[in-house]
Amino acid sequence: MTSTTEKVLVDRLTPQAVQVTINRPEKRNAVDLDALTLIANALTSAIDSGAQVVILRGVDGWFCAGADISAMHERGFAPALQEVLRLLSTAPAVMMAAIDGPALGAGLQLAMFCDIRVATARSSFGVPAGKLGLAIDHATVVRLTQMIGRSTATELLLGAEPIDGQRAYDLGFVHRCGDLDLAESWAARIAGLAPLSIRAHKLALGVAPQPASTADDEAMAVAIARAGASDDFAEGRLAFAEKRPPDFRGR
Repeated sequence: MTSTTEKVLVDRLTPQAVQVTINRPEKRNAVDLDALTLIANALTSAIDSGAQVVILRGVDGWFCAGADISAMHERGFAPALQEVLRLLSTAPAVMMAAIDGPALGAGLQLAMFCDIRVATARSSFGVPAGKLGLAIDHATVVRLTQMIGRSTATELLLGAEPIDGQRAYDLGFVHRCGDLDLAESWAARIAGLAPLSIRAHKLALGVAPQPASTADDEAMAVAIARAGASDDFAEGRLAFAEKRPPDFRGR
């Protein structure tokens, strides 16, 4: 079942997997305030409905050309982009970017803040801000440097040179490179894993680049304890003993 808006398509692939598609082919899927609001609403709705995996992609051979230049000075645009990035990085569901074609500027940010990236060989990743007289925020620069290394980040930021999907895969930025059918099949496998385990690991990965704070330590301790005391853990052990697929319920 597909619900359609002017700028975003939402497909529930399975009870546990939802696909959110940027649908602005006339703008090469560049995002404006309205599109960002729709994406945020779609992500929130998917999470609230129990989705374990959300796939983010674009139509017609473009993942996302970045911010719509004609709309990026709209009041509320920057906070709306930050809210989408926050949802992608902190939501309990696994966020997967399925990238075919360019992911530039804000499009690169959307891909970066997802947990997993699947891309075609003809995809590309870049920060053309230097060609436009813009600059991206410090948090994105730090995250980009951590993900692809200082040398390649310098190339993207100071040289405004994109890298292709194969190089992004070789750098470890892209997790799978090939047909985007890989995204749906991988999402289906992830959706069958224990939700509380995935949430605990996502929380840990979120604080992994830096020493954890006391609050981080406490949150991790709660998440680990919750998983260890869950019905899912008991079901996982029983399914292993009985040599059958587990039936996880997220509790």
